[in-house]
Amino acid sequence: MVETKKEDIVILDEWCKGCGFCVEFCPKDALELSTEFNTKSYHPPRLVRPEACTKCRLCELYCPEFAIFVREDEKD
Repeated sequence: MVETKKEDIVILDEWCKGCGFCVEFCPKDALELSTEFNTKSYHPPRLVRPEACTKCRLCELYCPEFAIFVREDEKD
């Protein structure tokens, strides 16, 4: 099992356009759209269940804005 911390998933709020693809395609339902707005009035995602995240990278694969990515530890 891969242990994930919130800092392992990087979300660039200002790049996000709130499409929700990362949330929709997360197989572990670890993400949800925030209720807060970025400066462009979009709802960026938030990692709400870091323990469920397996770092599968589907979020970064489906993000059309490259606003989310997985930061790998050197040991991974």
